[in-house]
Amino acid sequence: MVLFTAELADSRVQIREHHLYLSSQYLVSVHLEPSEPLVGLRERIKSNPDLAHRSLPYLFYLVVDHLVDSLFPVLEKLDDATDEVEEGIIKRPDTAALSELSDLKRAVVDLRKVLGAQRDVFQRLTTRAIGEVGDQEMSIYYRDVYDHLVRQYETVDSLRDLLSTSMDVYLSTVSNRLNLRITRLTVFSTLFLPLTFISGFFGMNFGWLVAHIAPAWTFWLLAVGIMALTTLAQLFYYRRSGWI
Repeated sequence: MVLFTAELADSRVQIREHHLYLSSQYLVSVHLEPSEPLVGLRERIKSNPDLAHRSLPYLFYLVVDHLVDSLFPVLEKLDDATDEVEEGIIKRPDTAALSELSDLKRAVVDLRKVLGAQRDVFQRLTTRAIGEVGDQEMSIYYRDVYDHLVRQYETVDSLRDLLSTSMDVYLSTVSNRLNLRITRLTVFSTLFLPLTFISGFFGMNFGWLVAHIAPAWTFWLLAVGIMALTTLAQLFYYRRSGWI
């Protein structure tokens, strides 16, 4: 049998593969990297040697149970990381949040593939033994492992839905902020439209116009005053309309 554990580091999941060989006389586990769940099981057996003397199928169950249960802390960390990403997206939706969100979604998808395969295997073990060395009474223990795998699979499904929702929230937030910036830029642009018209009007070189706006007070009262009043009126209207 092949079982998988996982380690979470920087929003990325590293899958660890374990091969288990069970016969009528021995149980062999093969893994490339150090396995913390099996180290914990060895310490448990040292403190209570009777666990290893009951039967090989029961020892097999202990090994499998420790490997499966080691995924619960990983799922809890993924859940906490998902909550942090959601809060970060609402406060500041930047590319760093999007990158972390993508890493978490990829990690959840990888775990879902692994858990789906393991769940199907233990669903079969709840109804029949493992080859010739299996014990029909062990099905109740396999049912316990199967229930854990079902819980983990459902948790991963929930996390995947949450991450998909977070992605939608990110896109909506970015779109809303872009619309807000465009609105502000439009407001600033429209402020200069009447100013440009007024400056262009008073800048025309018509004889009558030049003759009647020669005094200095006409520049301040007509040109600058009208520009200031127009700008204030626009700002008041935009503020009242909720555009700024």
